[in-house]
Amino acid sequence: MRHWYFEVWNEPNGPSYWTGTPEEFQRLHDTAINAVRRALPDARVGGPDVAGSGGAFMDAFLAHVARGKNFATGKVGTPTDFLAFHAKGSPSFVDGHVRMGIANHLRGVDTGFAKIAAVPELKDKPIVIGESDPEGCAACPGAQNAYRNGTMYSSYTAASFARIWDLAAKHRVNLEGALTWAFTFEDQPWFAGYRQLATNGIDLPVLNVFRLFARLGPERLATTSSGEVPLATMIADGVRGTPDVAAIATRDAAGRVAILASHYHDDDIAGPAAQVKIAVTGLGGTPRAMRMWRVDATHANAFTAWKAMGSPIAPDADRYAQLARAATLTAEAPQRIETRGGRASIGLTVPRQGVVLIELEPGIR
Repeated sequence: MRHWYFEVWNEPNGPSYWTGTPEEFQRLHDTAINAVRRALPDARVGGPDVAGSGGAFMDAFLAHVARGKNFATGKVGTPTDFLAFHAKGSPSFVDGHVRMGIANHLRGVDTGFAKIAAVPELKDKPIVIGESDPEGCAACPGAQNAYRNGTMYSSYTAASFARIWDLAAKHRVNLEGALTWAFTFEDQPWFAGYRQLATNGIDLPVLNVFRLFARLGPERLATTSSGEVPLATMIADGVRGTPDVAAIATRDAAGRVAILASHYHDDDIAGPAAQVKIAVTGLGGTPRAMRMWRVDATHANAFTAWKAMGSPIAPDADRYAQLARAATLTAEAPQRIETRGGRASIGLTVPRQGVVLIELEPGIR
């Protein structure tokens, strides 16, 4: 239980979950946190997982836990091991297709980080974005949310995660993690459009992008891309003109370099693939083994396979097995990459809404 995260409520800044005053919530929070710490003195406690960046409610909460009088103990401040807020995008249906709202998502993160960074007593606390999603309603299917079945959702996730990482660096805050608010909806039609990570037991592309992120290392490396949309532009306007072709890179203790590249646009419409050339420096003098994973229309994507079958309402056992294979994230055959002066060059094609992870393993003979 020492690894659990204890908090009191969900989205207390809105009438959907809390109808009391901000002060009444602070009293509830102090009392509950005090009770948890009495039972488990080193429990991880925090909150408040406000909707969005929380507005004036969040400002008052941060001031209270930092230097206000604790309603339960009478002391100054409330024990706080982490802080949490939510951030959402805002898709719409335009001219027969879905248009994502990544700008709204990133603005929420930008404001939430800024609020915490502005409180000296809290600026170094771990931050958890308790819900980080393209929109707010996981249980709402329909045309506007049908993007969840395919690569619009997975490419959005890759693009938004990379920029959230950039925003954490901008505000010099301690981002610990971001969570998706997703469910398993049982006894529903295949690919019904709910925010879920699998449909009838078959993984969706977005889950495979989460798996790609899980393969990144702990140390972030500097990257630049001539095809990326600047962070300030993405926060202000989203990705409505030129597509965003960006990359993030990491290294682990064994020297493995992982590069995740994505090709994203807010509009869920077809577009040309990006011809990408990646130049890597600082690799040392030995060759590397390169492994590559892809999530796009034809890789790690059961939705494309299901549509190719004619969108069966109840796939039989053989078709279910085919869908399971289509959904599986697999690496391409490893290749030997030569390094010269510690440099390597990699060329590849990334289709629109595609995400690629490249791993460079040291020590190959």
